[in-house]
Parts: sequence; structure tokens; C-alpha cells
Amino acid sequence: MTNLTPQGKTTVAPDVIVTIARMAALSVPGVSRMANVSGGVNRLFKRGVHDGVRIEIEDNVATANLYLILKGDVNIREVGRNVQKQVARTLQEMIGMDIGSIDIHIEDIDYEEETAPA
Repeated sequence: MTNLTPQGKTTVAPDVIVTIARMAALSVPGVSRMANVSGGVNRLFKRGVHDGVRIEIEDNVATANLYLILKGDVNIREVGRNVQKQVARTLQEMIGMDIGSIDIHIEDIDYEEETAPA
């Protein structure tokens, strides 16, 4: 019995990459939610601008911009670094895609969670 490997390819829709990046960012402690961002001038290869994630892919290299709203009691720089690491690791493990850069944009802080009556 021979072991045959089927021929073909696997493609991943850009929206799947956006979802993976968004879920990876939200899994980091200190991230409250994603911020809505409007589209830029060049939207040709940009997806997910309303989910707080903008992904650009060129020559199988992903560049991500993540727009976050953080919880009020966190170290912003530390959370930003953790999001970069988590998103890069997740995209590399799940898709095998090379990562060019992951830029973090802190759009707001959620203080309301802390001040809400118990």
C-alpha cells in the first residue's frame, strides 16, 4: 500500500486572517475590546477595518494594525507587547504566514468597568 499525498492547495480568506488576529488580541489580559476604525485611503488589500483589525498581505507577509480599547488598570506598553507576541504567534502557528509587523494603536481606555456599581 502506497502512501499518496493528494495534490492541491489551501487558501485562507482574508476575513479568516482578520478573525484570527482579532481573537488572539482579545485573548490577551488587559484588552477590553477592539475599537472601530474607518477605512483609509488605500483599501485595496485591507480587511476588517470595522473590527479593530487592519491586515495587509503582500508576498505572503502579513502586516497588521490593531486598534484596541484597554482596561483601565493595565500597563499600556506591556499589554501592547503581549498583543504583538500573541497575534504573531497565533498567525504563524495557524496559518504559517510570515509577519512583517504588528502595530498597536490604543484608541481608548475602559474606565467604566471599574467605576460601575457592584
